[in-house]
Amino acid sequence: MPDLEILADPVAAGKWCEQHRQQGRSIGFVPTMGALHEGHLSLIARAVLENDRTCASIFVNPLQFNDPQDFVRYPKNLQSDYNKLSEHGCDMVFLGSVADYFNGETDLRNIPLLDPGPFGKGLEGDYRSGHLEGVCTIVNQLFKFIGTCNAYFGLKDYQQLRVIQDLARILGYPNIVPCRTVRAKDGLALSSRNQLLGTEERKTALKIYRSLVHAKDAWQTGERNPANLRLAMIETLDCPEIKIDYAEVRDPENWTEHAPTKLQSQAIALIAVYIGTTRLIDNLRLDCE
Repeated sequence: MPDLEILADPVAAGKWCEQHRQQGRSIGFVPTMGALHEGHLSLIARAVLENDRTCASIFVNPLQFNDPQDFVRYPKNLQSDYNKLSEHGCDMVFLGSVADYFNGETDLRNIPLLDPGPFGKGLEGDYRSGHLEGVCTIVNQLFKFIGTCNAYFGLKDYQQLRVIQDLARILGYPNIVPCRTVRAKDGLALSSRNQLLGTEERKTALKIYRSLVHAKDAWQTGERNPANLRLAMIETLDCPEIKIDYAEVRDPENWTEHAPTKLQSQAIALIAVYIGTTRLIDNLRLDCE
């Protein structure tokens, strides 16, 4: 197990990456906001397997929180994160402040936000004003510091992944590696926010995955009308403890703000709900096994 190098800021991380690239080594990169769980660690494990050196970032990005209380409540445990990264073979982790990422600027109002592009339309773009802009802005900075690498992102944040893939295409780097959603044995997608759920709320959250499976079952029996697929999800989610932001079906490639009246050969179901004060998202491809 390698010693984990802990760097204070992204400038130092960029130098670390460049030094290893100059020695002919490939770099795997996993950006995180900390509070690491098995989903994050599966990204680290894949990056370690596929690259000569692997690094991770830990930065709770205030630009992507449209609710200030959500930012305050986001779980943090750096020492636990360091231990997990070390145990899974990560070589380096770096931290940083807003000022480190944005040329000394500390006032968020003075940081220009990037347009998340066509994949930023609808869903999270509607319900979390500025969220995808904030994600796009910080990831753009991360990529500029880290440079050429293989960057690993989970499919659970599907819309975010598509925004980041678009960003990388425009920049010309890095290579984006999508990774499958890691789930608990009962189906709940792993998320740092799951730590905020009470015992009964955790049980209620199981309806999220069940609703996605309900839509997939409908698709597998021939249903192609997005309205009917959406109804299949909503019927499962219907309970007083759940507040639905959206339950939608989209074509994963031909993303449009308004779903077509009939899907053809591919589809993805996407959900965002509140359980108590905790917001959870999930998705499931309907056309794949």
